[in-house]
Formats: sequence, C-alpha cells, structure tokens
Amino acid sequence: MAVGGAALVLAIAVVIAIANGGGSGTTTSSARTPRRSLSAVRRSLPAPIRLAYRRLYSLAAPVQDPASAQLGAGRFALLGGIDAADSSTAGVVVADRRGQVGTGSLPGAQHDAQAATLSGTVYVFGGGEFTQYDHILSFDPATGSTHQVGALPAPASDVAVTESGGTAFVVGGFDGTNWLSTIVAWRPGLTGRVVAHLPVPLRYSAVTAVDGKVLIIGGSTPTGASDAVYRFDPKTAGVQQIGRLPRPLTHAGAAPLGARAYLVGGRGDKLDTLTGGVWAIDPVTGTVRPAGRLPQPLSDAGVLSLGDAIIVAGGHAATGTEATVGELVPAG
Repeated sequence: MAVGGAALVLAIAVVIAIANGGGSGTTTSSARTPRRSLSAVRRSLPAPIRLAYRRLYSLAAPVQDPASAQLGAGRFALLGGIDAADSSTAGVVVADRRGQVGTGSLPGAQHDAQAATLSGTVYVFGGGEFTQYDHILSFDPATGSTHQVGALPAPASDVAVTESGGTAFVVGGFDGTNWLSTIVAWRPGLTGRVVAHLPVPLRYSAVTAVDGKVLIIGGSTPTGASDAVYRFDPKTAGVQQIGRLPRPLTHAGAAPLGARAYLVGGRGDKLDTLTGGVWAIDPVTGTVRPAGRLPQPLSDAGVLSLGDAIIVAGGHAATGTEATVGELVPAG
C-alpha cells in the first residue's frame, strides 16, 4: 500500500508539472501568457454606424423590384422591375445623387432579376415575366444598350446577386417549379457554375459582400419568410448560419458601409407587413442591431452603396409603387 501511495503521489506530481509547462523544469512563455478570450481572437469592429435618411428626388416613373448596380463616377443603374401599373418593365434608368442622367432598355420587360458590376460593366442575372430567364445581360451606360453575354446553369427569377473579388455570386431563386438553394459563381468569359448550396432553398433574400465574405440575409423559404443570416466564404465554399434577424424578413435590400452590412426595409410573408427598419449586421459575429429607419415602410427597393451613402430607390410602399430616391448617410 505504501508503494502504491507513493506511485500515486508521483503520478499526480507529474500531471501538475506537465500542466505548468512540462517536466523539464523550464516554464515556457505560453504557460506564462493567459489564453486569449474568443472575443479577443475575433477581429474587433468599430461600433455600427447610425444612419439617417435623406430624400433626394423622384424618378420620372415609379418602379419596384429593379435590378440595381453602381456604375462608377457617382452613378447607378436601375434595370427592369415593376411599374405603377403592376406590370414588368424593360426600362433602364441611369442616375446619380442629383437626378436621372440617362436611360436605356433591356431586350424585353422583366423583373425579379438582380445585377452586379464587374470591372466597370453592369451584368444582369436571370429574372422573368411570364416565365423564368437564364440569361446574363451586359449593360453599356454610354449607349444604353444591352447584350446577352452568358447564361445561368438554369433559368432563375427571384435571385439575389452580389460581387466579391471580381466574381458575381447568384444566390437562390425560382426556376418555375423549384425553389433554389444554389450559389452560382460567374465571371465574364466563363461558364456559371454552382459552387455551394444553402441549408434551405431561398427566394428574395438580401445579399451583399463585406471583407471578402458574402452575407445572405432573410428571404423566402418554401415554408415562409426567413430570419436567418448566413455567411458564404468564396475561398472555402462553406456556408454557415451566423445570426438571426429580430423578425423573419423577405424582399429587403442590403449594402455594405464601412465594416458592416446594412439591411434595408423588407416585409414578412404578407404584403401588409412592410417595415421601414434599417439594421446593421456584424459579418464576424452575426450580431444584428437597429441602425436607423426609412420615412415609411418599404420593400423591393433598389438598394446599393454609393460612396459614403446607401441609395434607396423606388420600392413598394403601402400606397403602391414608389418613385422616390433617397440616401442613408451616417447620422450626426
């Protein structure tokens, strides 16, 4: 028993020695340095920016659900969408912060498409009117013309699109029969390919890129509006849920400003559940915080970053299709 007790004491002493830096008697620097907390390991972000809405002007015609994209030189484009008569339109509007500066036309009337700017050219992905389209269109603001330059792997309306690292990512959608869970990557001159799948099929989600990651926010699932915030990493093709919205939302818009994504407007499953809320979303932790309000509840607006502001153009309000263009800018 005495030998066994001595062995037990020796074993305990060895374990303690290893825990304190090893049995050699030398204490390493890692043993002297406290382990950093998870919050310290994460990238530290400044406090979210509080945004204030400022009305700019009215478009020549109301529009909701347009594809929208930056054009450079302080300009942006709204392509297609739904007009005040609740019909699809082929119209293209080129505008800046002061007003409309040009027009153009798509090959045909369509809505439920989205757009991204790659190397200075605007590309429109999918959409539909009475059927779904698989086309990828390029838009030339100098001439107002569009040309088909590619095709999606399958026809898709109700898509969300963003650009990251020179690649357009087309998220979710509807092919006429099925809700889509795909994330399609496309570059000019290449074939679009499915690079990842969402945990659930999504339509009408809000998508934007921050710091090389794609945030996929809300949207409509086959069972109703979603409150999920997903992060897609183009480098690993991984998709993970990182947060939740305060309520399920679909038909919202999203754009980056500073180190965060901002979700603008949207609604629940029913048309009369519009919101005017603006939320800041931390791309690292998925934390969602209130960041401002629109002057009225609004869904299906053209939402995009333009310099130090987020443009909010057109959309669907309780009174119908909107023509107002405004901007969300840092408050104070």
